[in-house]
Amino acid sequence: MEEKTRCKWCVGIDIYEKYHDEEWGVPVYEDQKLFEFLILETFQAGLSWITILKKRENFKVAFDNFDYKKVALYTEDKIQELLQNAGIIRNQLKVHAAVSNAVAFMKVQDEFGSFSNYIWKFTDGKPIQNNQQSLKEVPATTPLSDEISKDLKKRGFKFVGSTVVYAHMQATGMVDDHVADCWKKQ
Repeated sequence: MEEKTRCKWCVGIDIYEKYHDEEWGVPVYEDQKLFEFLILETFQAGLSWITILKKRENFKVAFDNFDYKKVALYTEDKIQELLQNAGIIRNQLKVHAAVSNAVAFMKVQDEFGSFSNYIWKFTDGKPIQNNQQSLKEVPATTPLSDEISKDLKKRGFKFVGSTVVYAHMQATGMVDDHVADCWKKQ
């Protein structure tokens, strides 16, 4: 069986390869899934993505299957329960941000009809196709991620710096950063 050529960042680690092959760079238009990635990316800030992927199922259970309507209603008791959950990242600021981001997420939905309508307007509803030859050419931020980050912060979102936003754009397929020789680019 012929081995697939993948982006170098995922090679050799099964969970990374599966994520790369099945999710990374695939356009996501469903609000629930966009919220999931928003939660995961904000918890990833300052950590490695592999850490988050390994804890993803724990996050899913802890955050009610990423149901933003439920997360927005979390009480201080629920927040304290989450902070005792060793299966997730127990960062007080990030847990509080998840709750306030759920509230902000629903405000965006009210204004734009869906979070998807809001976030995808930045790319005219289509993925940006980049053509990097190697991993070192893939940026951590772009002027567009700077713009989206600034707008999200203005709307009350937390832990949405430009790097987090760009990672979210990559994860949800707003930008395709698969390198030229990757089978996903073919």
